[in-house]
Amino acid sequence: MDAKRELTSVDLAALVGELGGFEGAKVDKAYLYGDDFLRLKLRDFDRGRVELIVEVGDVKRAYVADPDHVPDAPGRPPNFAMMLRNRLSGADFAGVEQFEFDRILQFHFERDDEDTTIVAELFGPGNVGVLDPNDEVIDSLDTVRLKSRTVAPGSQYEFPDSRVNPLEVDYEGFVALMEESDTDLVRTLATQHNFGGLYAEEICTRAGVEKATDIADATDEQYEALFAAVERLREDLSNADLDPRIYVEDDRYVDVTPFPLSEYEDLESETFDTFNAALDQYFHELDRSDDDDSPEVDDSPDFEAEIEKHKRIIEQQEGAIEGFEQRAEAERERAELLYERYGLVDDVLSTVREARERETPWSEIAERFEEGADRGIEAAEAVVGVNGDEGTVTLRLDDTEVELDASEGVEHNADRLYTEAKRIEEKKEGALAAIEDTREDLEAVRERKRQWEEGDADEDEEDDEEPEDVDWLSRQSIPVRRSEQWFERFRWFHTSDGFLVIGGRDADQNEELVKKYLEPGDLFFHAQAHGGPVTVIKATGPSESGTDVDIPERSREQAAQFAVSYSSVWKDGRFAGDAYMVTPDQVSKTPESGEFLEKGGFAIRGDRTYYRDVPVGVAVGITCEPSTRVVGGPIDAVREQAETWVEVEPGQYAQADVGKKLYREFRERFADTSFVRKVASPDRIQHFLPPGGSRIADD
Repeated sequence: MDAKRELTSVDLAALVGELGGFEGAKVDKAYLYGDDFLRLKLRDFDRGRVELIVEVGDVKRAYVADPDHVPDAPGRPPNFAMMLRNRLSGADFAGVEQFEFDRILQFHFERDDEDTTIVAELFGPGNVGVLDPNDEVIDSLDTVRLKSRTVAPGSQYEFPDSRVNPLEVDYEGFVALMEESDTDLVRTLATQHNFGGLYAEEICTRAGVEKATDIADATDEQYEALFAAVERLREDLSNADLDPRIYVEDDRYVDVTPFPLSEYEDLESETFDTFNAALDQYFHELDRSDDDDSPEVDDSPDFEAEIEKHKRIIEQQEGAIEGFEQRAEAERERAELLYERYGLVDDVLSTVREARERETPWSEIAERFEEGADRGIEAAEAVVGVNGDEGTVTLRLDDTEVELDASEGVEHNADRLYTEAKRIEEKKEGALAAIEDTREDLEAVRERKRQWEEGDADEDEEDDEEPEDVDWLSRQSIPVRRSEQWFERFRWFHTSDGFLVIGGRDADQNEELVKKYLEPGDLFFHAQAHGGPVTVIKATGPSESGTDVDIPERSREQAAQFAVSYSSVWKDGRFAGDAYMVTPDQVSKTPESGEFLEKGGFAIRGDRTYYRDVPVGVAVGITCEPSTRVVGGPIDAVREQAETWVEVEPGQYAQADVGKKLYREFRERFADTSFVRKVASPDRIQHFLPPGGSRIADD
């Protein structure tokens, strides 16, 4: 039999209770290997080092691993891992829960400033989403846009449609689900009750029922026996009455389960004290066997896989667009119904408002509508629901239900529905733009495939690389490849040495940078002039610990220039200024005795390293690989990263005007003007301009 590679719903139900024993452990760091393997390193007061791993690729698993079983830390962490480190460093692990009976785990973390939830989707293609306290997606490994649900940065996280939880169904519900089926007992348990194939067979075996019995021939006694077997399974999981096993066939591991299975009674097995330990041992050996059995690697690009991936994304996006169209049309139809039945709707709303003015309870209002419906009053018959908590009344108009704000009139409610339709249509426009980008990406892959097959591509070129000699400015179609990063709401740039530099846009962001993002090993910069951004070079990345990183002098000088250029020095029309540098331990929000710190201000203690007469200098450019985006910052840094750039200096033109001038300049430089519109709008360019007046250098 094939080795198990994915955890089942039963496995997760058994695992959750054991993982709860690690509550209170503090997060040290997050690591991401490839694009599907997440590792969180935690510290527990009693157990010491705790390694929580989640994988959502071809292998789908989640458990606490032995520290000797985790891979070495990767090199420079990707942005997803950096975002997790910033949100979770020092946070307490607050527990884990399974969503209904689905293969979804929610890991909760608490920190004084903000809580975070990591959702691991261990089904289908797999995914990991990071949510804020309002369940809004901060970031996710993959973006999902389907008719039924969306998982994308900035959106509200949506679980898959609810499925039956067989551990919560009573006997009557159990029988009803069985009798809805037109197949046999085991398939009905696997699908209608969501047990999956293995546990459906196990339940039949434990119940002593022939699994292939057709539903039409099933007896009450068989149903009772099956339900009793489900009840025993439920009790074992509820009481954590586990007896974990790893099953062995032909001297290799083939399955791991939270308790012995009758289906495997002919196989050898190894017992473990905890299910978590069994999972760790099983998947550790699976990793080793995968490494040993790996065939010789074909290093040719898998163009067909890329093409199919883009086709699937386009199909998802088309489904989302169709869904937006349907939802927007439905909202407009509801609004129009209000006007078509204006008299009836106004009668209902007026009745509710007058009753509330007399302080009539909502429950009594609902009763009066029911009485009116019994007497055949048309307006009362249209009322299908009254919600006092929300202050709403729901009407059924021409077989369509419309929920109305009872405190407002017909026009206000119709306007609200039209506004919602417009909002949905705006989401549709965004989806249309996204699908065009995906289609361009698809065509780019097809073009690379054609070049490879003709022998034009270099043998060492990786799947996602364009040839080094691409003339991006002359190219007629440039695929858009970018994703929003956590640091983009701040001022930011990457130094010539690859270090991320972030700066505050206002007093609130200055406060946030110091409180949440300034860590040991980083460097703090500030212009000597008043009214400048807090500027931080992030050290974490090139090696395991930020305190071990030596930030080169070139990067420090660029950070100093950044701090001066985006300060009042630029706004005052000056071309040079001073900046200083300190370490994080020198920065404090506690003022000296008798002094006061305004919002965004900090006390600096100890010696400072000064950078004198730093010239201002800012360039704005566009990158085409590995991602397509606007970049801005010190001239030397931008020049080394951008395909094309423009230098700006203090001047007489407002930010908005300079943004438009740069936009027109870039459109003239690129043959693909639609590409410039997509990635470098005037608003995005303006995002990188210093406060105050500017002009194009040598203009």
